Amino acid sequence: MPTAAAGRDERSDSERRREVIMMAGQLFCRHGYERTTVRELARAVGLQSGSLFHHFRSKEEILVAVMNNGIQEVIDGGEQALARYNTPADRLAALFRVHMWSMLHGAGGDAMNALVYEWRSLSAPSRAIVKSLSDRYEEMWQEAVAAAVDAGLLKGDARVIKRCVLGAMNLTVQWYKPGGRLQPAKFIDAMLQASLPALPEGAGRWPA
Repeated sequence: MPTAAAGRDERSDSERRREVIMMAGQLFCRHGYERTTVRELARAVGLQSGSLFHHFRSKEEILVAVMNNGIQEVIDGGEQALARYNTPADRLAALFRVHMWSMLHGAGGDAMNALVYEWRSLSAPSRAIVKSLSDRYEEMWQEAVAAAVDAGLLKGDARVIKRCVLGAMNLTVQWYKPGGRLQPAKFIDAMLQASLPALPEGAGRWPA
């Protein structure tokens, strides 16, 4: 049976692992994956280089964790949003807001930056790991978009609509600058209106 001390150590390891992932996302975004050294990352979180590999087997595994951390965040938020709302308009708008909130305030921005710019650095097995989680998230979106099409809120091919909307949100990592003309909440509203103008204003408020 685990002791109380062991439980504390496990929690500490989990927290430290998350700290490494979050810092790695920031450094990869700022300097690029290839130019960020293990030594720099370890120093940024107060570890020796060797200690970093207590939490991860390789630098590539850290990159996978950065990507998957952002995807898992929007999956978790999306599940909460879908559990809260019932109508197709609210459910789709809430998924949109969850995604954009993660991009601007959570792990999504650094994760998407890594997905856009560092995908080529992944081996085939690592790509398969990330794609499996990404496919799960896209299925959530596919169902929400298809329901909106069936309800007459949207017109067109649901798969094309899904990819267009997700693509527009994801590419904001290339051009949105915090502190600009539109503050984050206003920016999310403007993005939603531009991407899905048929949805009622104020639909799917998130965070609730």
